[in-house]
Amino acid sequence: MQKFLFLLAFVALQLPVVLAQKIIPAVTPEAAGFSTERLKRVDREMNEWVQKGWMQGGAAMIIRNGKIAWYKAVGYDDLDTKAAMQKEGIFRIASQTKAITSVAIMVLFEEGKLLLDDPVSKYIPAFKKQQVLDKFNSADTSYTTVPAKKEVTIRELLTHTSGIGYAQIGSKEANAIYAKHNLTAGVGVQQDKLLDAMNRLGKLPLMHQPGEKWTYGLNSDLLGCLVEVISGMTLDDFFRTRIFEPLGMKDTYFLVPAEKSTRLVNLYKEDSTGKLIKADKNMLNDAVVTSNYPLVRSTYYSGGAGLSATIYDYAIFLQMLLNNGQYNGKRILSRNAVRMMTMNQIGDLQLRGDDKFGLGFQIISDRGSARTPARAGTFSWGGAFATSYWVDPKEKIVLLFYRQLQNTTHGDVVEKFRALTYQAIAD
Repeated sequence: MQKFLFLLAFVALQLPVVLAQKIIPAVTPEAAGFSTERLKRVDREMNEWVQKGWMQGGAAMIIRNGKIAWYKAVGYDDLDTKAAMQKEGIFRIASQTKAITSVAIMVLFEEGKLLLDDPVSKYIPAFKKQQVLDKFNSADTSYTTVPAKKEVTIRELLTHTSGIGYAQIGSKEANAIYAKHNLTAGVGVQQDKLLDAMNRLGKLPLMHQPGEKWTYGLNSDLLGCLVEVISGMTLDDFFRTRIFEPLGMKDTYFLVPAEKSTRLVNLYKEDSTGKLIKADKNMLNDAVVTSNYPLVRSTYYSGGAGLSATIYDYAIFLQMLLNNGQYNGKRILSRNAVRMMTMNQIGDLQLRGDDKFGLGFQIISDRGSARTPARAGTFSWGGAFATSYWVDPKEKIVLLFYRQLQNTTHGDVVEKFRALTYQAIAD
């Protein structure tokens, strides 16, 4: 009898690990460790945000131990026709592309094709002997520079400590300098090649000395270029063959196929009165970029912002990371690669408050966990068009909340959604 009980206990301990290999619907929220009654608050509040005009609609997914406890869409895809938001809609995920690019780099690292502390110039010579911005004249956008103390490394790209800024959405200095050299944030680029753009970037000044500050920038676009140079494949092909197809991600694209075009969720923005209107034109302060960019063929694959995806597909990707690099019998990364990606890689450098940054993710620190119900070690990021995700390894939670807004004055609903999720944990 004792042997039988021991075996039964052993199997019970292993069962959650087996279940976590592939996300499956929970029979009830309670089966995933959530309260059905308390999850009703999520429904109520999300619908109220629609009624108040804070968002036209949205979709969300709550997963624990690989079980989907809540997966719904609320509101509208089109406010004019009152077409309902579909949970299977394809969303512009913008900067959520960065995490996938980071995984691609780690795949190459684990294949021995690169080292994280390799200088970028080893693969793209334009990044040799870089300069750092010293003085900037906003009147005529002229500037002076000083030599960089060291070369930028791949690790510094992954941690956003390279000194590379952002085009269009960065500092006034970065916006001005990059605009003069036809560099963009990567969305909707038509008349350019990625390697050509990154070669131009390599000749421009860094915003600070490498490794000395955290600065959000075009690091992931450069990482995507490195994937292309090192692998000999386009970033589109690398993502598809090495990540998306093995994981079963069937709705994630740089170019959304014509047969799925009707599933691309409409993008909205707030006008001067706060009313939501369709954001059809002039995205990211660029008269050329329109909201249908995921439907327009391009060979410029932005590793920092180019993808569109369903919430379900991205949940698969995140569950793979929570599973220590594997999903449904397919291993993408080793558990130690995931460990490296999801731990503090910036030391004492400042990010936002007490949080830190790993190799592609914001990480909640022990001190930072005092400000949120998410546990220390939770890793996250989001996209410019109002998509957000979190993975809490201690609670075994994958959490996604998607809207499609170019700008909004109601960004606090993101933290409200996270609080609503955590309050529904029942165990």
